[in-house]
Amino acid sequence: MSLASLAKGFRSAYLDHATIVAQLQAWHAAYPDLTRLTSIGTTPEGRDLWVLTVGADPDRARPTAWVDGNMHASELAGSSVALAIAEDFLAAHVEPDRLGLPAPLLARLRATRLFVMPRMSPDGAEAVLTTGRYVRSVPRDDRGPLGKSLWRTHDLDGDGRALVMRVEDPTGDYVANPEHPGLMSARRVDDAGPYYRVYPEGTIENWDGFTIPVPEFNGDNPVDLNRNFPWSWAPVHEQIGAGRFPLSEPESRAVVEFTSAHPEIVTWLNLHCYGGVFIRPLGHAPDAKMAQDDLAVFRQLEVWAKELTGYPVVSGYEEFLYAPDKPLHGDLTDYAYNQRGAFAFVVELWDLFKRLEMPAPKKFVDYYGQFDRAAAGKLAAWDRAHNQGRVVQPWKRFAHPQLGEVELGGIDARVGIWNPPPELLGEVCAQQAACFLRVAALAPEVVVRTATATKLGDDLARIDLVVDNRGYLPTYGVAAAKPLEWNEPLYAELAADGCALVEPTRARAPLGHLAGWGRGVGVGADELAYLRSNGNGASARASWLVRGTGRVTLRVGAPRVGWQDVTIEV
Repeated sequence: MSLASLAKGFRSAYLDHATIVAQLQAWHAAYPDLTRLTSIGTTPEGRDLWVLTVGADPDRARPTAWVDGNMHASELAGSSVALAIAEDFLAAHVEPDRLGLPAPLLARLRATRLFVMPRMSPDGAEAVLTTGRYVRSVPRDDRGPLGKSLWRTHDLDGDGRALVMRVEDPTGDYVANPEHPGLMSARRVDDAGPYYRVYPEGTIENWDGFTIPVPEFNGDNPVDLNRNFPWSWAPVHEQIGAGRFPLSEPESRAVVEFTSAHPEIVTWLNLHCYGGVFIRPLGHAPDAKMAQDDLAVFRQLEVWAKELTGYPVVSGYEEFLYAPDKPLHGDLTDYAYNQRGAFAFVVELWDLFKRLEMPAPKKFVDYYGQFDRAAAGKLAAWDRAHNQGRVVQPWKRFAHPQLGEVELGGIDARVGIWNPPPELLGEVCAQQAACFLRVAALAPEVVVRTATATKLGDDLARIDLVVDNRGYLPTYGVAAAKPLEWNEPLYAELAADGCALVEPTRARAPLGHLAGWGRGVGVGADELAYLRSNGNGASARASWLVRGTGRVTLRVGAPRVGWQDVTIEV
């Protein structure tokens, strides 16, 4: 059965939870020898958190790539891109000609395993798809009864969407955009009225009849999954969205429990929207504090990103802090890189700023803060011409139960701001999948080059083993992973059957971590005046003496690269 016949439309539409599950099940049913489908947890609304495994002999532990999408509920394109990567990984096995990749790259992909979690927040995504309301991550508030006044989002007029509302107010900080009357713009000193206040579509809980509360950044769903991970976690008064404690949410906890049980995850892609940028470590310090070997490999990512997607690659600390010298806490990519030792990065899908031809700021994150009236006007014009008017919605009068006469409508950010139009989704999927396939191919690959038995006499033989790492990355993965206590060096262990070790206490022989052949970019490897290799640290050997005849089994590996067995006759 062809992959095209199994596709549920994720390259051209934003799928609900049931359709995503149907897609995963269809692949698993069609290719049971190449896939596994695992629920790693359940959400409070009863939806399974699915992870699809793709690879030959999918149960065998070996260097593995991880992809997750849609941890932020509104960022639906992440699910489509994650599914596209899964489909292309399958194609590497069953329809390789479709990918048009060089044979060495295909071989590396077939040797690598993939874990895909297409939707980390299925409850949140379902709320966004069905109600249009803003949900940062998960659509719940477990803070208990609150005495303070706050906004609760509702679909007030029954049109199936909870957008925003404007209230005419002489102290208002917004005006109707002079060139695009349906669009609200921040008020300037020379703007004529009427003036407006803009609020979420909804009602005020614990209202005193006069004071209108400031809408919270995360809305009435206060936890941000991307602030809930254990590395560098900080409480809510220091980090908005942190949750009550690290991994307080079942979604983040399921991810950590699963990935911690799989030290073989060596590359990690965390998919978000929007912006059109790759964000790499470090998140808490400048590049001068980063392992320079890792920085060189991230420069290789930069080459592929520019060539295949057109997106830049930026440092999380140097170009993506919302406030100077205030790193984010509890971030998933920080966890993946620093705690799980993975070559981990974020992609903010959908290059809206580039589409609007906005001038590039010094720091990429400033695109968001500097989005001004002129940019909003460009967005409105683009929305009409290229997005079927999905973003800018007409205002409708409504009698609000608390505030009196208001107008509902304004902005539906789901398609055109948070996510690309469905007409462009296939292009985004193809570009991102092509880039990540190359990242996945960086994985180490441990191969037993030779395992031989040499007779030294009537009753004595020497067992010789030579092991290679034929992958790009060293067997420990990124340099940041090398000191992690679980990231043990390779070893080889001999078990004898019929014969016996001369020195039984030396059954296990250390091999150490093996270098990879890759060096990254910008380290002078192509400098013609000094072409030199870094020795043969990608290989190791071990020897044993045995007496008698029979067979020996050599077990070779480590937690990061998995294990393999080789049996030889003596």
